[in-house]
Amino acid sequence: MRTRRVSGVIGATVFAAALLSSCGDSDDGGGSDKPFAKDSADQIAAKAVAATKGADSMRIKGDMRQEGKPVSLDIAVDQEKNCEGTIGSGGSKAEVRHTNGTLYMRGNEQYWKAALKDKPGSEKVISKVADKWVKMPADDASVSGLCDKQGLVASMDENKSERKGMKKGGTTSVDGKDAIALTKKGSGGETNTMYVATEGKPYILRVSTKGGDAPNDATFGDYDKPVTPATPGKGETVDMKELAASGR
Repeated sequence: MRTRRVSGVIGATVFAAALLSSCGDSDDGGGSDKPFAKDSADQIAAKAVAATKGADSMRIKGDMRQEGKPVSLDIAVDQEKNCEGTIGSGGSKAEVRHTNGTLYMRGNEQYWKAALKDKPGSEKVISKVADKWVKMPADDASVSGLCDKQGLVASMDENKSERKGMKKGGTTSVDGKDAIALTKKGSGGETNTMYVATEGKPYILRVSTKGGDAPNDATFGDYDKPVTPATPGKGETVDMKELAASGR
């Protein structure tokens, strides 16, 4: 499974891109694969990717291990790059909002200590940004890709071979929705699964990787629901660009 790396304070959010490129081990259950009775597993996967790309919005929630550390993500994002949610690793947590073309992050002290580790003057910065909404510079390369739904989903098509040679598994239920499991063994011995909705549009409902050195599990939902994050108030916002310009 390919994992994208994004430098800086939000590197953990590449979690979503990594999950989306997954395609395992199925849990038999109820439901029906009738809509896909004549489709191969690869054809179903292609339809699922296309449907997920076309969705106006979605929510991604899951857990994985990145560089040996547990990483969690719960974020809703739409086609216009509006997003809101949380990311975290251990005791390090941050809220994320992107609205009106601006990204805001509110991390706890542990988050900023990890994000600004070994940076000059980091202690002064942490004292000013901890538990505040931090307005990130628009040209900050470290935020590239965050809240970009299409960019995240595009990772599924970077290498189409990753979703070729799959097998139909059993049918099951994911968050109350009927789904069919598509399975594939990875080159590293891991078992990958993509669960695709069998009712309505064939959205991806869950992906998981078991075994190997990067196990993960994520669910996808709230398709086409509006994502309307509020702009943080001025009294609770710190502008990172202004903070850097002032010498901190």
